[in-house]
Amino acid sequence: MQAPDATARGNPVLARARELTRLGEVNAALTHLERLRASGELARGCPDEAVLLATTIDCRLARGDLGEAMALGDELDPCLDLPGTAGALAHLARGELASALSEPELAATHFATAGALVAGPDEDVELVPWRAGLALASVRLGRRPEAAALATEQLEHARATGSPYAVAYALRTLASTDTGSDRVLLLREARLTLAAVIARRLAAQIDTDLAGLLVLTGGKPATREALGLLRGVEEYAGNEELWPLQGRVRRLFERLGETPRRVQGEAFAVLTLSERRVARLAATGRTNRDIADELVVTVKAVEWHLSNVYRKLGIRSRRGLAASLGTTR
Repeated sequence: MQAPDATARGNPVLARARELTRLGEVNAALTHLERLRASGELARGCPDEAVLLATTIDCRLARGDLGEAMALGDELDPCLDLPGTAGALAHLARGELASALSEPELAATHFATAGALVAGPDEDVELVPWRAGLALASVRLGRRPEAAALATEQLEHARATGSPYAVAYALRTLASTDTGSDRVLLLREARLTLAAVIARRLAAQIDTDLAGLLVLTGGKPATREALGLLRGVEEYAGNEELWPLQGRVRRLFERLGETPRRVQGEAFAVLTLSERRVARLAATGRTNRDIADELVVTVKAVEWHLSNVYRKLGIRSRRGLAASLGTTR
């Protein structure tokens, strides 16, 4: 498990949200982040707000919530002038937002600015992977040699930290930018490296990239391996409602002539936010009392939400809940 980074140590809720984001638990991270935003606890333009907004933008983009991410980007403006890591994270988030909006020139400017803010012997390349972002923006701008050089430099710095997460992230970036390298080999190394930690979102991204290359390779062994990788990503991405990633997975299924499975996120689309929270916990086998205690509501409220969930999903009891949500117990 990755330790919370220094930028979030002053606020335990923010530290937990960043830890959950790194673990790949995007929905849980968003719950913490939105509660902290609603509390009004953080001062406008302070370093912690920069971390909060940058982390929330990352989660929103992962879910495909572009409108919400753009609104947060506007709120992030006062943080762009902050010095050091907080300012760098603000520019990193704006760079990712610009990339999502297909504005690679603007993205490259923000990533380069983030790099300038953290340059020095104490640079944390895992926390602020600006070279990786700039490398991907450079690919879109047609600057492949520059992109490959940046990705290689990112990997060198990552290896120096000894962080499995940073190394796997850098290997994925290099596989995405350097077409002259053995991209399959790089992604296999990234998978092996990441096995030492829990980082489900990054692992799913790497598996999807690898599956895409295997599909292009063709042949029964490659196709079989690609399908196995995609089934794992499909369940994770659906449960966390990461629709851009899920879209990539389903396009690959289409190329393979396979039918996508129903996943939790699609079932959740018919439920209210409160019903989703109760259903998710009930599907894991938690009792009504356990759910009530965790959500700080009454047992009767849990029972009422569950009855609505059963009605909307067309089931009679919690016995069919896990299957209806596309989860396993």
